[in-house]
Amino acid sequence: MAGLHYEEFEIGHIFHHATTRTVTETDNLLMTTLSMNTQPLHLDAEFASKTEFGRPLVNSMFTLALVVGLSVTETTLRTTIANLGMRDIRFPKPVFAGDTIRVETTVLDKRESKSRDNAGIVDFEHRGINQRGEVVCICQRAAFMLKKPQA
Repeated sequence: MAGLHYEEFEIGHIFHHATTRTVTETDNLLMTTLSMNTQPLHLDAEFASKTEFGRPLVNSMFTLALVVGLSVTETTLRTTIANLGMRDIRFPKPVFAGDTIRVETTVLDKRESKSRDNAGIVDFEHRGINQRGEVVCICQRAAFMLKKPQA
């Protein structure tokens, strides 16, 4: 399956992505240690038990990567040239091991590339939502997208 080309995106379209993912303790530990994030709130269950959350929080960088990643198959798989940037990234609710995340993506805007005839820029807003219907991550992303090949 391939993603969509620049011309196929419609401003205002909302994707309800089919793939969901349950976050594991291993996901959190790997992301935290691979990124050298020594925050005990992610690594130390005893420390985290004494916080307002009562248990370790999932590293927000994992949450962001997961939310963007869950959108790829239906949007940008094999049709993106590069991510140009992410902005207005928010984490309104915490994520814990055992939470299952689903994603909705809205096409916010699109514009032709000024530097390449075969590409355009699509602005997305991704929303990660847990099994309780709570939004856990919001991110706007600019993607440099291929146009359909000329025949």
